[in-house]
Amino acid sequence: MRKSILGAMAWLAAATVAQADVYISIDTGGGYVLSNVHRPGRQYEKVISEVSEHAGPANAQLITGRPYAELVAAAARAHDVPQALLHALIKAESGYDPKARSPKGAMGLMQLMPGTAREMGVADALDPEANLQGGARYLKRMLTLFDNDITLAVAAYNAGPEAVMSRGRVVPPFAETRRYVPNVLREYRRLQGMAEDAPL
Repeated sequence: MRKSILGAMAWLAAATVAQADVYISIDTGGGYVLSNVHRPGRQYEKVISEVSEHAGPANAQLITGRPYAELVAAAARAHDVPQALLHALIKAESGYDPKARSPKGAMGLMQLMPGTAREMGVADALDPEANLQGGARYLKRMLTLFDNDITLAVAAYNAGPEAVMSRGRVVPPFAETRRYVPNVLREYRRLQGMAEDAPL
């Protein structure tokens, strides 16, 4: 088995010329799984690294070409959340406007409410770097709370964790949340290079 995996890895390295990160993990049956998608909460070992943003696939270029890409990447690394998911949330929340304010008082790129900003240690929610760090920290909390279920974490980011928990851990029936969650997940899948109906 190990020889076949090493052979597959060698073939991937030769065939792709390291066009994208490739990860290996072990499934519950003891088998090896190769993937180009690093999902939070799972243990992976990177076996092929992307050489540069220009050598990667179209979805990698979409991420590196986004506004605040370096700050988003740093926040994603610091809090172990997917860059693509942060970008999808930012697009839905503020459209990359660091000065965005909602009628309810949410502010900045990731539209942090004042109470959430304080709780996440963000002194200035209109500062892009601080806002991204606080938003990524809060997203990580939602992913942890909902056992890395991305759909529920996104719903909780929008409607609050209590709204998800109190309804039996499902997307709450709010019109805004029912629109928001599919939009974020569609963008996340697109940036990850996944099919529109791919499981998360």
